[in-house]
Amino acid sequence: MLVVMRMDAGPEQVDGVVRKVTQRGLKAHPIAGAQRTAIGITGNIGVVEPVLFESLPGVLEVIQVSHPYKLVSREFKPENTVFEVSGVRIGGPDLLVIAGPCSVESYEQTLGIARAVKSSGAHMLRGGAYKPRTSPYSFQGLGKEGLEILARVREETGLPVVTEALDIDVLDLVSEYADMVQIGARNMQNFTLLKKAGRCGRPVLLKRGANATIDEFLLAAEYILDQGNEKVVLCERGIRTFADHTRNTLDVAVIPAVKQISHLPIIADPSHAAGRRDKVAPLSRSALAVGSDGLMIEVHDQPHEALSDGNQALLPDEFSELMESVRSLAQALERRVPNSIRS
Repeated sequence: MLVVMRMDAGPEQVDGVVRKVTQRGLKAHPIAGAQRTAIGITGNIGVVEPVLFESLPGVLEVIQVSHPYKLVSREFKPENTVFEVSGVRIGGPDLLVIAGPCSVESYEQTLGIARAVKSSGAHMLRGGAYKPRTSPYSFQGLGKEGLEILARVREETGLPVVTEALDIDVLDLVSEYADMVQIGARNMQNFTLLKKAGRCGRPVLLKRGANATIDEFLLAAEYILDQGNEKVVLCERGIRTFADHTRNTLDVAVIPAVKQISHLPIIADPSHAAGRRDKVAPLSRSALAVGSDGLMIEVHDQPHEALSDGNQALLPDEFSELMESVRSLAQALERRVPNSIRS
């Protein structure tokens, strides 16, 4: 349910609605819009009668929300969500580019790649300190040492860091070091982790599960917002299909579909979708063409020696070429690619 306030409603009238909501044992989520404030109501089991709120001072109307997800829907918040992560703007007209190695392997490796992607125009650095791997014998990441390396590289380059938290045991530690916490595809429906991520105090990048529907994807984001964290960016990284010419199938159609029904920004990860570096650039362009708010690209200076996913990592020169095409495409799309943050 959504309680829409009048344009002239004051803070005391908004507070009055919030008090009424909490008195009923429900959660109130004030949403400040450009012209008026709305108050989302969640936590109800069954129907909440609109008459409970319609007569309160300052209330314009009460709207029943039709989607199973509430806080992520445009019914709750018509305007696009835009927020900053350590000075990097996400959402709106700006296109976000996150780049870096799949795994943090060493300080020298991570610093070299970070400098290369920053010089080409990347805005944030990605790199896995904890790696979810299909085989228990594959490289699992450096753990805390990897987080410390990412922090050192951030100091050297000025690039904010996004890295994955595999479970609730490491979420607090990841939150301490990262500027944005990633919830990976395998954990998209790890509801305990999602709830804690909603309280971690960091923006969250949520990747779509390989077999997840749009509703499941958005309901996963709902778990995070329901805990009070509105700084969530969605990420399409490919779904599992019968096709074998790529690692996964990048579902470009999900991008405009999500943007139509949700206010949250959504970016694409063509690296994990493709599984092959020769397909990363064309998939990147296709994702931007249908409305993606940015890209997450894997880059490695020696991909043949990478400890994970070397086949899908662009070389630094290839990433530089991709950024040139992104800038050209941005002009045609009436969007922009901001300069990287200076160190």
